[in-house]
Amino acid sequence: MAESSELLHGTLDTLVLKTLAWGPRHGYAIARWIASTTDDTLLIEEGSLYPALYRMERRGLIEAEWGLSDTKRKVKVYRLTDEGRARLSVETAQWQRFATAVAKVLLPNQEPTHA
Repeated sequence: MAESSELLHGTLDTLVLKTLAWGPRHGYAIARWIASTTDDTLLIEEGSLYPALYRMERRGLIEAEWGLSDTKRKVKVYRLTDEGRARLSVETAQWQRFATAVAKVLLPNQEPTHA
């Protein structure tokens, strides 16, 4: 059985984009929102998150600026760009098609017919 970290590998960028669709956040807040939303099933480590953020920034999907955290510490705050919002829409549609197809195989209601 694949661990959640293995399954997460291909979806991290999409999860980050969705998180930022709710508004700007710094890296730690992104990781906490994903963990909280998934009841701590998906725990994003710094070693995965920050390279993903830098990669997405280079691709123009997000942009960053320096700001202050709730505790008044200097942090880099990330926000979704128009290109990132469009990419999120495409990725979400692809994920829905994929998840539906996998569910049809893993959760069949009846035995498949043989052709």
